[in-house]
Amino acid sequence: MTKETYTLLENFMLSCMDDSAHDKEHIYRVLYNALEIAGSEEHVDYDILITSCLLHDIGRKEQFEHPGQCHAVLGSRKAYDFLMEHGFGTAFAGQVGECILTHRFRKEAPPQSLEAKILFDADKLDVVGAIGIARTLIYKGIVSEPLYSLLPDGTVSTGEDDPKPSFFKEYKYKLENMYSHFFTGRATELAKKRRQIAVDFYNCLYQEASSSYKNGRQELDRLIR
Repeated sequence: MTKETYTLLENFMLSCMDDSAHDKEHIYRVLYNALEIAGSEEHVDYDILITSCLLHDIGRKEQFEHPGQCHAVLGSRKAYDFLMEHGFGTAFAGQVGECILTHRFRKEAPPQSLEAKILFDADKLDVVGAIGIARTLIYKGIVSEPLYSLLPDGTVSTGEDDPKPSFFKEYKYKLENMYSHFFTGRATELAKKRRQIAVDFYNCLYQEASSSYKNGRQELDRLIR
């Protein structure tokens, strides 16, 4: 890939990013993660991989404006049209579109090509560990969702089986279960190294929140009669 081509793709990506949880730095981290993973694989098409990484979240703005739509589907079409308009060719645009279409964590549309699997893994590495916790908290703030919810007895829920969205629910539903969903060996190794810090953070946050409610309510009950 020439520098001019990279700059063209990068500038288009930058024009599409409008989400602090999925900002340009997320894109660069995914790209750098992908390059590290690709170093352990053979026969990687780096032009397809780099292009897919740069453009994988360009549909986020449209999804945010229309929550019922999927950014992977929107981004795939958007990337295909952009690449075709700039003379990349049908085969190339189609392969990039497929990578973007399958990068989202969904069982019904798993990635098929090596480049798609690397993009998937690189993107999911930015969901695990400390960076994943931080990004999730940012996103929950953007959409005005709480850290946790309360059970009927007034205690703090762990997040399991909660009907309403919260950070704890997201952790239990998604973040906690990400580590067995990687396709490549290198990504699995990297994710494993990041896992404990996320576990420790969740456990500490839950203990602090739950103990505050337990001790505080007992003291309040003593004072208010």
